[in-house]
Amino acid sequence: MKITKEQFKKDFKRRVREKFANEVEESSSDELFASLGSVIQAYYSNAWKDTRKDTRASQCKQAYYFSIEFLPGKMLKSNLLNMGLLDTVRDSLKEMNIDLEELCNVEKDMALGNGGLGRLASCFMDSIASCGLPGNGNGIRYDYGLFKQKFVDGNQVELPDEWLREGNVWEVRKASKAVNVNYGGHVYLKENERGQLKPVYENQQVLRAVPYDTGMLGYHNNMVNTLRLWSAEIPEFEENRYQSIEERRDFRDLTSVLYPDDSNYEGRLMRLVQEYFFVSAGIQSIILSQKKTGVAMLDLANYVAIHINDTHPALCVAEMMRILVDEEDLSWEKAWNVTVKTMSYTNHTIMAEALEKWPVSMLQEVIPRLYQIIEEIDRRFVEEMSLLVDSELVERTRIIKDGQVHMAHLAIIGSHSTNGVAKLHSDLLKGVVLHDFYLLYPERFNNKTNGIAQRRWLQLANEPLANLLDQTIGTSWRKEANDLHLLMNYKDDSKVLQQIADTKYTNKVRLAEYILKTTGIDVSPDAIFDVQIKRLHAYKRQLLNLLHILKLYFELKDNPEADIYPRVFIFGAKAAPSYTYAKHIIKCINEVANMINADEAIQGKLKIVFLENYNVSLAELIIPAADVSEQISLASKEASGTSNMKLMLDGAVTIATLDGANIEIRDIVGDDNIAIFGLTEEEVYRYYETQNYSALKIYENDPVIQRILNAFIDGTIPNIKVEGQEIFDSLIRYNDEYFVLRDFQSYVDAQKSIETLYRDKPRWQKVSLINTAHAGHFSSDYTVQRYAEDIWQIEPIRKVGNDSEQ
Repeated sequence: MKITKEQFKKDFKRRVREKFANEVEESSSDELFASLGSVIQAYYSNAWKDTRKDTRASQCKQAYYFSIEFLPGKMLKSNLLNMGLLDTVRDSLKEMNIDLEELCNVEKDMALGNGGLGRLASCFMDSIASCGLPGNGNGIRYDYGLFKQKFVDGNQVELPDEWLREGNVWEVRKASKAVNVNYGGHVYLKENERGQLKPVYENQQVLRAVPYDTGMLGYHNNMVNTLRLWSAEIPEFEENRYQSIEERRDFRDLTSVLYPDDSNYEGRLMRLVQEYFFVSAGIQSIILSQKKTGVAMLDLANYVAIHINDTHPALCVAEMMRILVDEEDLSWEKAWNVTVKTMSYTNHTIMAEALEKWPVSMLQEVIPRLYQIIEEIDRRFVEEMSLLVDSELVERTRIIKDGQVHMAHLAIIGSHSTNGVAKLHSDLLKGVVLHDFYLLYPERFNNKTNGIAQRRWLQLANEPLANLLDQTIGTSWRKEANDLHLLMNYKDDSKVLQQIADTKYTNKVRLAEYILKTTGIDVSPDAIFDVQIKRLHAYKRQLLNLLHILKLYFELKDNPEADIYPRVFIFGAKAAPSYTYAKHIIKCINEVANMINADEAIQGKLKIVFLENYNVSLAELIIPAADVSEQISLASKEASGTSNMKLMLDGAVTIATLDGANIEIRDIVGDDNIAIFGLTEEEVYRYYETQNYSALKIYENDPVIQRILNAFIDGTIPNIKVEGQEIFDSLIRYNDEYFVLRDFQSYVDAQKSIETLYRDKPRWQKVSLINTAHAGHFSSDYTVQRYAEDIWQIEPIRKVGNDSEQ
C-alpha cells in the first residue's frame, strides 16, 4: 500500500482531533492507539469492500472456517506488516515522539481461544487471505474469552479477561446481517397442504445473533477476508418476555466465556447452546448471502465449502439439513447430497474423552428439531450400511448409541472429507481411532499437517533475526517461506552463525528483562532457556519436565560444584478451570520454583519461571528467546503441535518424542539436529495390548526416581501436601497413565545430549540455523493451499504478494 509518511501523519493528526478533540501531543496512549487503529482500518476498508465485491461478481466458491476458538493475538503490527506500512508508520510516529511499541502495549489480546486449536484457526485466516483465497472465519465473540490466569500462593486463579472493556478497534458491528437462532421448546411434525411433513414449534426461545466482522488482511495483495464473530442479544420482539435481570443475564452469559465449566449440567447445557448458536447463525448467514446472488440450493456445494474445525461445530451437518429440508423444501436425498459435498471435517485429537458426546436428553431439550434430524441421519446410515457391512461395524459407527450422540461420527458421516493434522495422527485415525470409519469411507480420509503463519512468528515476533535474514539471503523468504532454505548456504559460515547467535542473545535479554519486571526473578541470558509453552494437560507431560528439574536440583544439592550448565526453565500454560489434576501440577511447579529459585546453595545454576496468563503476545516474547523447545507429549497423544514449529522457526533446538509433527520435523532436519527420546507409538500401543506396564516396579528399582517422587510426599517440596500426594498416586497407585516414569531415563539422556551440544557453541549455532532454514516447510500458507486444492476446491482471486497500490 502506497502511503507516504506525510500523508499518514496528516491523516493521523486529523483522526486524533476528530475522535478526541485533542492534539496528538495532548493525547494519552489509549487515545493514540484508538486513533491509529481507526486510520489503519480506513486505509484497508476499500480493499475489504473490493474483496467482497469481487467474490460476489465472480460468484467464486468460498470457504467458511467454523471454529469455536480463534486466537488472533494483537492485530496492530500484523495489519501494518501485511499492508506494507509497518516501517512507514513506525518512523512517522517516532518523528512525532510516539513509540509504536507503546501503542502496541495498549492493545488487548483478543480472548477468543485457549490453545493450539484457536491459534491454528487464526494462522489459517492469515494464510487464506495471504494466498489470495476467498475464505472466511465463523465463531463466537466472547466477552471474556477463557479467563485471565493469576497465581495466588502458587495456585491458578481464574479472573475475567475483560479484553473488550475499551472496545475493539478492528471490529465492525453488522446489525443488518443479524439472524434469529431458535432453540428449546417442543417440536412435532405436521403434514402441510402439499403433503409434506413440516415441523411445528412450541415455546421456543429466540436469540438474536448479531455479527461483528473483523478484516483478515492478506500480505501485500489487497485481499481482505472476514472473520465473523457472533454475539447473542435479546430480539426486540422478545424484550417484554425477559424482564428480570437474571433472565437477561442468561442471554448475556451465552457468549460471555469460552468453554463454560462442564463439570455440572448447567455448564454443559450452556456449551451446547453456544455450539448451536454460532453454527446456526453462520449457516443461516451463508445461505442468505448465496440466495441474494441467485444461487440455487441444489448447486450450493459449487459455491460454498464449510469446514468443521474439531467437533464443536459438528452440528453444521444437522443444521444444514434442517434449513434445506424444512425451509428450502429440498427432498431429504437431495439435501443430504448437498450437505455432504459442502461439509469437511478436521479431527484434532485421538483421545476418546476429547471426542464430544452429548446425552440424547440434552439435545432433545436444547435443539429438539436437530435431534429429530440426527435421528433420521442415523437411521438412514444404519439402514444403508447394514446392506454392506456386518452389524457390529454398523453399531460401532452409528451416531446415536448408549444414550449419547457422538459428534465426531456425525461430522464424518455428514462430510466428504476427514483429515488429521500430522502424518502420524492421520495414520492413527485410519488405523486405530477411526479405523471403522476408514473401512467405510477410505476415500474421505487424508492428512493435512498443521502449519504456522511465519509472518507473525518470525517477521513480527523476531525482527532482529528477520532483518538479519534480509541482509543474508534477501527478502524473498517473506513471501515464499521455503526460501528460508537459502540459509543452508551459510551453515558453515562462522560470521553468519555468530550473527544469528547474537540475535538470539538480544531476544534472551529482552525476555530476561520482562521476567525480572513481572516476577522479580533474575535470570541470566547466558543460561540455556528451556521452554515448554502449551495447554496444561497430563498427556503433554509438563510433569516429566518437572521431574527432570528435580533430578538436576538434587544433584546440585549433593554437590554444588556439579558440572551442570546453567538453565532457566520457562513454562507458560493454563489449566481448564475444572481440571483439578492439571491445576495441581501448576501448584507443584510453582512451589518447586520457589524452592529452587531461593536456594543460594545451587549458585543460580537452575531457575524456574512460570509466566502467568500465557497468550499470543507472551508467546511472541518467549519463542524468539528459546534455546530448547520441549515437545514431550506421550507418543500417539499429540495430534500435531504448532509450538514445535514456531520454536523451530526461531532457531530453538527440539527435544521431542516421536509424536505429532515432531516426526516430520525430525525427518526434515535430520536425526543430528533434534533430540529424540521415549517410547514410540508402536511401543505405547503394545503396552495397551499386553497390560504389563508397572510404574511401581520402576519406582522400586530406581533410587533416583524414588528420591524425586518421595519429594512430593515427604515434605521436601513445601506447601504441596494435597497436590503432591495426588501426583504421587497418579504415578504409582494409578500406574502412570502417560508413561512418565517409563520415559524418564530416556528423557534425562536426551537432556544431557542437549547440554553437551550447547557447550559446543559452533555446533549449537549450526543446529539452530538448520532448524530455521527448514522451518519454511511448515508455513500455514502451504497448508491452506493443500486444503484449498484437495478439500475445499477454491481458487485464488488475488495474486500472492502483489504489491500494487490499494
